[in-house]
Amino acid sequence: MNIGWIGLGTMGKPMVKRLLEQNHHVTVFNRTIEKSAEVVDLGASAVQTPLEVVSKSDCIFIMVSDDEAVHEIFSGADGLLTGELSGKVFINMSTVSPGINRSLAEIVNEKGATLIDAPVSGSVMQAEQGQLVILGGGDEKVFDELTPLFDILGKMSIYVGLSGSGNELKLIINSLLAIITQGFAEALLATESKGIELDKFLTLINNSALSNIFLKAKGDMLTSGNYNAAFALKHLAKDLNLAKQENILRDMGNLALQNFQSAAVHYGDQDVIAIKKSLDDNNAS
Repeated sequence: MNIGWIGLGTMGKPMVKRLLEQNHHVTVFNRTIEKSAEVVDLGASAVQTPLEVVSKSDCIFIMVSDDEAVHEIFSGADGLLTGELSGKVFINMSTVSPGINRSLAEIVNEKGATLIDAPVSGSVMQAEQGQLVILGGGDEKVFDELTPLFDILGKMSIYVGLSGSGNELKLIINSLLAIITQGFAEALLATESKGIELDKFLTLINNSALSNIFLKAKGDMLTSGNYNAAFALKHLAKDLNLAKQENILRDMGNLALQNFQSAAVHYGDQDVIAIKKSLDDNNAS
């Protein structure tokens, strides 16, 4: 099977590397061509347009940042929809609105192709280790046929339901993630305000019923002063906005949306745990 991949950001690049490690041939496109160099050195082929990807591939993965990027990839000049699509399978792994997947699924279906929404739960470390959880929406038979590829990229693939369902569940999960992140940041600020050593708080969390991979990773980032984005704060703010549009948010979710939108102004390119900085700024003002 010839695989195409569009989007070589912090998540896309390690996922392509895993496919290459399993001796799959991958044709890649990224808007910033220079980002293709590393995977080309590992055996991928880079092309100049999405149209070239579809002409060389049987299944095409898309992993980009937002609805606008997805729309441009499909409908822009030399976009995917300008090619011969009969028999092609598109797997949109981007966290975007359920609506854009539903509309694109209808369009490609009319051209004899299939689109699956397959956003992932997990961050860069999970992408590197093949430990993502993949959430599927669309044609269940096609989703099941993709399992061998999903098994390279993740530890689990779950079929959720009709087109857009994978993205709906992903937005629910990311809304919960935002609430947890904000709560963790508030607890950290409270710990500092009481003069308790941060290491003692983190040791307690990591050895209690609250212990989990996410809090451990974010605690490690804080103690090392590392705010490099494993999951950029601006992207979580974007996801919360999408969740709002889908009537997913309730009281705590709406508060998280307000705080992450505010934080994105100054800390958008940093990791989501930079919400702690923003909350601290608010307390100081």
